[in-house]
Amino acid sequence: MTRLLYESSVSYQGYLIIPFVFGKFDNYEIYSYKLLAEIGHKSRFHASENPAKMYCNTIINIIDIAKEHIDVNIEFVIQVDFFKSRYVYRHNLIIVYQKNGKCYYDHYAPESLSNIAAPKLFSSPHECLSWVQKGLDGKSN
Repeated sequence: MTRLLYESSVSYQGYLIIPFVFGKFDNYEIYSYKLLAEIGHKSRFHASENPAKMYCNTIINIIDIAKEHIDVNIEFVIQVDFFKSRYVYRHNLIIVYQKNGKCYYDHYAPESLSNIAAPKLFSSPHECLSWVQKGLDGKSN
């Protein structure tokens, strides 16, 4: 699998749809997707790969396929968009969220949907993002 295309991800109905290049056929890229669920492991589709079992040759079409699958298999109703504060830095996905006056984050590497965030609290989203960026910058040197 190539890297996850977080920069093309779409938040939809409590899921984050993340496309990636599944393979190539006659010089055309074939796309698939993975899902993250706002409710995490309580969803049967959390961190799943292409539960619709369909592939496409454009990112837009694979996103549409994922949306249709989510609509047909709705598991929960969202209250707020958990994925609205997401950032891509050095091909890493960082999701920042606040709860009870504290900031938390989830961090996903370019090739995996395993959360690698350190257990750390922050006072603001900016402080959180700065800390993650410094860690990634230090890692690449």
